[in-house]
Amino acid sequence: EVQLQASGGGLVQAGGSLRLSCTASGITFDDYAIGWFRQAPGKEREVVSCIASTDGSTYSADSVNGRFTISLDFAKDTVYLQMNSLKPEDTAVYYCAATIISSSWSVPSQQYQYDYWGQGTQVTVSS
Repeated sequence: EVQLQASGGGLVQAGGSLRLSCTASGITFDDYAIGWFRQAPGKEREVVSCIASTDGSTYSADSVNGRFTISLDFAKDTVYLQMNSLKPEDTAVYYCAATIISSSWSVPSQQYQYDYWGQGTQVTVSS
């Protein structure tokens, strides 16, 4: 059974940093893409950042480009989302998701492309 565990959320002041972790069980991250998505109150869930384990290619939404960095630790089967210069509009429940990919594919960035989802972790940024 594939399980994804997201952690690291919390309350932080604007301008601060947090690091989210997504740890997998039941799979190893070989040939997977792992993505971070978020859903703010009253809004639809949106993509934040994704990474392909095949070649390390990444995708980040324009709203977080230059502030958030996604990385993967194969030894720990863990994906990190380092979030710097946080803004109140980053407040949301953050979810990690995974899907099998081929080495020839570009990193997927759409929610429907992901098959496995973890529970969310709340990130709250105060002004």
